[in-house]
This record gives sequence, structure tokens and C-alpha cells, in this order.
Amino acid sequence: MPIQTVFLDAGGVLVNPNWTRVSDALGRHGVRVAAADLAAAEPRAKKQLDTGATIQVTNDQQRGWTYFNLVLSACGMPRSAANDAALAELHAYHQTSNLWESVPDEVVPALTALRGFGYRLFVVSNANGTLRRAFARLGLLDAVDGLFDSCDEAVEKPDPRFFHIALARTGASASTTIHVGDLYHVDVVGARAAGIQPVLLDVGDLYPDCDCPRVRSLAALVEFLRAAVRVRPSRADTTVGPCKGT
Repeated sequence: MPIQTVFLDAGGVLVNPNWTRVSDALGRHGVRVAAADLAAAEPRAKKQLDTGATIQVTNDQQRGWTYFNLVLSACGMPRSAANDAALAELHAYHQTSNLWESVPDEVVPALTALRGFGYRLFVVSNANGTLRRAFARLGLLDAVDGLFDSCDEAVEKPDPRFFHIALARTGASASTTIHVGDLYHVDVVGARAAGIQPVLLDVGDLYPDCDCPRVRSLAALVEFLRAAVRVRPSRADTTVGPCKGT
């Protein structure tokens, strides 16, 4: 069946943590680490968190605290009272405004291109109830056709019920939908459980043996799906196939 709908994760796909804000908060507590160093450390720290055992026994909010401590550890900053104080400050900001407020340059052009191909785009993301306001503030809300925040739905990935909610409300079929996310055990496992084809966004090239399609950037995703558009007139099967390392 031809692809008609693209589900997209938010954090790590369309928006990233504001590492300048993180660096500044740490600095106020006497911890000096550059925003660029935090951003560079993030992919490997996130990969450490992305295990089946961890995902199964934690929720998104619990993983957030561990995530930032792993990033700091990767920057040579072991856990400390100063780190904890800075992270508490950042958590308070995140609860009201959403710390994932950095939009990579490729995001808007990629979304525009995918819409131009005729795909319907929906954000399906584990979040804390502030995602819609954050996307409006960042100018991204009109770049997609809808948004699903796990906090609003009281269920989060990898639980397939979250995807089922999104499918039902958008009128999409699992067989003609793909989901693009950055965490294997959250996004890939969850999408598959809902009958949706997953695509892993692997910016750090850390999943070379991934058993699903893998792209390194949203620009690569655009090219990947451009090929699917080209075969639509012949009614060929455009289910995403192996595409490791794109």
C-alpha cells in the first residue's frame, strides 16, 4: 500500500533541547560546560538510555532526569549537588515552557517538502502537556496537520494504544503510515506493535545494525520518501524497505 501519512516524534526529530539554556543554567550553579559540548555528547548519552530493559520500567519523565545526567557525564561532569540544582531549575522551565525549543534548520524545509509530496504529517510524541504551546511559539504548529501529546492522551510510547489513538483521530490506516522517531525501544518498538512501519532517525550513526529503515537526517528522509512518491502513479508498493545508513 502506498504511504499516505507520516507520524513524527517531536524531541530529537523536530525539536532539540535548548543547550544554550542548559549551559547557562549550569553556569549559574558553578558548572562550566559549553552548549556545543552538550549537544555533541547528546546522541551517545541518549543511546545509553535506549535499551529495552530501561524503557520497560520507566516513563518519559523519569528518563528525562537520567538523560541529562548521562549527557553531563559524557561531558566529564559527574553527578553533583550543583548539577542537580541546575537540572531542577531546568525542569521547572520545562514544565511551563518546554525545554525542547531548538529547531534545527532542516526541519521546516523538510516538512514543507513532505507536504508538497502529498503526505499528511502528524506529531506523535511523548511529552508533558506543553508541546502544542511550544510548537505554536516556535512557529511549527501550522507546519504539520495535527499533534498528539502523550500527556493529553494519558498513554505514551511504546504503548501501541497511543498510535491507535492517533490513527483513529486522523483517519489514517496503519498500513499506509510510517512513524519517524529517534529512540529504537520507544519509537520503533511502539510503532511496530501498532502495525505501523517505523523509520529510525539516527543522527549519530549509532544503530548500524538496526532492523528497520534508518536515516541520518530529515533531509535524507525527504529523499527517501521522494522515491516513494515517484512510484505512486504505477500503484507500486511504496512500503518502506531497508535503507540502512541513509
